[in-house]
Amino acid sequence: MVRPTQQRERDQTSVTEADEYEHEHENESEEQTCPECDSGALVASNDSNEIICEECGLVIEEQNIDHGPEWRAFNHAERQNKSRVGAPTTQTMHDKGLTTQIDWKNKDAHGRSISSKKRNQLNRLRKWQERIRTKDAGERNLQFALSEIDRMASALGVPRSVREVASVIYRQALSNDLIRGRSIEGVATSCLYAGCRQEGIPRSLDEVTEVSRVGKKEIGRTYRYIAKELSLEMKPADPKEYVPRFCSDLKVGEEVKMKAIEIIDESAEQGLLSGKSPTGFAAAAIYAASLLCNEKKTQKEVAEVAQVTEVTIRNRYQEQIEAMGIY
Repeated sequence: MVRPTQQRERDQTSVTEADEYEHEHENESEEQTCPECDSGALVASNDSNEIICEECGLVIEEQNIDHGPEWRAFNHAERQNKSRVGAPTTQTMHDKGLTTQIDWKNKDAHGRSISSKKRNQLNRLRKWQERIRTKDAGERNLQFALSEIDRMASALGVPRSVREVASVIYRQALSNDLIRGRSIEGVATSCLYAGCRQEGIPRSLDEVTEVSRVGKKEIGRTYRYIAKELSLEMKPADPKEYVPRFCSDLKVGEEVKMKAIEIIDESAEQGLLSGKSPTGFAAAAIYAASLLCNEKKTQKEVAEVAQVTEVTIRNRYQEQIEAMGIY
């Protein structure tokens, strides 16, 4: 009869030997060379079924396991139709889009209308589905905040990447306990403004305030606090980023846009941009460019598009024409 102590020692010895054997074989595979020319330049083929030497072309290994799909596709649409994966995860939903959702259409699999009894059952299922998607107050607050970000981003017309970045910033603020003592709407709006700044999408604080349910002062205060606590690197807003959108709203030509960018570049070289509002600076450059290119727009029209005062445009306009030597 074998004692338990001896059995454990044998088991430990066999495990150690197996580990050493695997380690040796791993080293061998890592340092594998071509048996024909002793070259270490081994590459896998396009279908990953063969390992080939780049120097002499010898096929060293073949019939490897193919981890790709078993079907073939010859264009993007066919690849999408055959793909069996679900939708990608997203930060804009509190559950990252991983839970199921009951469709709002009251139709069966064949597209036929269902009976009133089945419709009532589906309504109850939808109600309970919505309730169980959030397990506590924290998730409900996150769901509300992300829906606010989505609503405001849609009103501002910013791309999906900004919504994703804003949602990530809000999640970071939530995990760092920066929401306590502040309104959810204020923090959500500040995160959206920070997302616009990080993605280089020009949206002024006044524009963000228009679609928000909180005041400009609270948004600015919360934004500065979150940017400081999360160490967000924010570059100063470039007035040139506002020029294409303002020119499009004013319906001016490409010549005016290029001239306005030229005015901004020359003014910035002389240090006139420091401490100035980027929207006001861009509006004044567009106003000056419209005069120079004979597509005159009034100060009132430009001010309404840029959401600045006419006094701001006049002051920046005088500085810019003096910098360019135009009197």
